[in-house]
Amino acid sequence: MPEQYAAPSFSVISGAQVQHVLDGRHREVVDLIEAAYRWHGEGQTVNPPSYFLRFPDRPSSRIIALPASVGGDAPTDGLKWISSFPPNVERGIPRASAVLILNDHDTGYPLACLESSIISAARTAASAALAADRIAAARGGRPARIGFFGVGLIARYVHAYLAGTGWSFDEIGVHDLSAEHAAGFEGYLRRAGEPGPITVHDDAESLIRSSDLVVFATVAGTPHVTEPAWFAHNPLVLHLSLRDLAPEVVLAATNVVDDIDHCLKADTSPHLAEQQVGHREFIDGTLHDVLTGKLRLSTERPVVFSPFGLGVLDLVLGRHIYDTVDAAGELHVVDGFFHEMRRYG
Repeated sequence: MPEQYAAPSFSVISGAQVQHVLDGRHREVVDLIEAAYRWHGEGQTVNPPSYFLRFPDRPSSRIIALPASVGGDAPTDGLKWISSFPPNVERGIPRASAVLILNDHDTGYPLACLESSIISAARTAASAALAADRIAAARGGRPARIGFFGVGLIARYVHAYLAGTGWSFDEIGVHDLSAEHAAGFEGYLRRAGEPGPITVHDDAESLIRSSDLVVFATVAGTPHVTEPAWFAHNPLVLHLSLRDLAPEVVLAATNVVDDIDHCLKADTSPHLAEQQVGHREFIDGTLHDVLTGKLRLSTERPVVFSPFGLGVLDLVLGRHIYDTVDAAGELHVVDGFFHEMRRYG
């Protein structure tokens, strides 16, 4: 007789529940993201290419599907469905929105739908904090001057995850095309308790030249930072928005990515550099190489970390949230979600 399964259930986990699980647990989240990177580097994941839904009438907007499967302690399959609509900012709502679907490993039935803009921001920030910590350690120590280029939700989360994992800064720089947004981020930093000087820079060059750790978190679709000389002081660059740096800047740096095949596509800055030179030899390694000590880094060139964003990170964090909410008895189960369960009626 085949193994019998109970009728599956389906739950919805709200953003408030997600926030409750993650709030204040920066180190725990970073550790989960590190585990996901290690599983990915060890071949315990399936992470197909992301799929982009684009719109001829709305060229700045897109919706992306990130299917993935991860092994480890709680094998899980699933899909993140995340939209990026920059005009939303002018509408007074966040640019990005997302859901994450978790599937049961054995049956394939969906387990839950989680609000995922918070998960996506948290895993991006945790990835950035992990990379900054390990790359800085490999180069001799943490930078004390940080600059934020683009100051939306992701920049806020990156700052929170750096601060929440023990980083402190002597100076903080801020630059954004919107003076209103730059001022708002400065206010956030003050409320977060940053004691040092905070400088709002009117131009990109002064921000970059005055920062030893630069965080790019913009919505740029094409490169707009074109001068390698701005990076002559060899900073660590967290290139989270992926399309800010011209190929000349990329080619003059040590380049670390999360996954080479994933990052070198969709006209990211590393992809444009590959198209210009016709090879990938300028990619020095992956974050997994840094974690395992395979990649040696120095302070003689700028280091650029360009993470395309792996669906397995969302899965690992989403599964942790699901298990935590389930253990607390707080899952919102949708009764009768799966209705037609008899093969012959």
